[in-house]
Amino acid sequence: MESNFQEKPKKAEKGKNILIIVLAILVVISGIKLYSDHLDKTKKSEEILILSEENNDLNRRIDSMTFQLDLRIQEIEKLGGDIEALEEIKEQLLAERNSDRKRTSEEIAALNRRINSYASTLREKDEEILRLREVNQQLFAENEDLKSSQAEIEEQVAQLNIRKQELEEKVNIAAVLKAENIAVAAVNARGREREDGFRSRQIEKLKISFNLADNKVAEHGHRDIYVQVLAPNNQPIFDVAKGSGTFTIDGREEFYTAHQDLYFDNSLQSLTYFYEKGSRYTPGIYEVKVFSEGYQIGNKTFEVK
Repeated sequence: MESNFQEKPKKAEKGKNILIIVLAILVVISGIKLYSDHLDKTKKSEEILILSEENNDLNRRIDSMTFQLDLRIQEIEKLGGDIEALEEIKEQLLAERNSDRKRTSEEIAALNRRINSYASTLREKDEEILRLREVNQQLFAENEDLKSSQAEIEEQVAQLNIRKQELEEKVNIAAVLKAENIAVAAVNARGREREDGFRSRQIEKLKISFNLADNKVAEHGHRDIYVQVLAPNNQPIFDVAKGSGTFTIDGREEFYTAHQDLYFDNSLQSLTYFYEKGSRYTPGIYEVKVFSEGYQIGNKTFEVK
């Protein structure tokens, strides 16, 4: 009996020790698990930080590359080159830059490789810019030569036009008819004529005659020949009821005293005008002016006493 009683406490003690060992093992395992989870969590945090930093570095590279592309695009466009390929690369990079998606390490590495390849594209475009500049400089020089030649041609043409205009003016002036041998006479009521120094009472009609001078330059054709008699107060003498009217000279309208039209044939044609005033002439100096085609072609003064 006593032997059985002593064995029972030994068994209880043994079971208790086993339980303690099991609990200790569980605590150790739990600690290992917690530590392992902590390590995993730390590692993942480090990976996330590394990816975040790599993404930031990549975005900075994209910004730098986009800026470099912009510089080339502006220069090549100014020089007249093709910017389509550069625009396409820029659009791709901007799309990557504006993406909110978190890139994996593999995607970051791939995009970095692409950016590295674009660097060679930039070098090629720099060489193209140098070639375009040379071409543009050559074109500019050629254009300046052309401008200089064109300016010389334009100057020559301008000089020719001036000479032509001067010649035309000389021809036009030379073609103007000229009234010569202008004579003014007073015709009294009996038909008798008196030239020079006639009196007002002797003038029933005023007779004006002249001939057209030789002019081989003037074209043959119809001409209107106007005679204007100016009184001592410098006012024209006219009467519309007796055939007077208006004509244009130097852009203004003037009254004429008498008018004839004829066919000019350069045969020293003679013209005679009669004008009956119907009232006495004021004593003084009068002037006769002859006009044709907008030019004054002759004049003469006479005195009424």
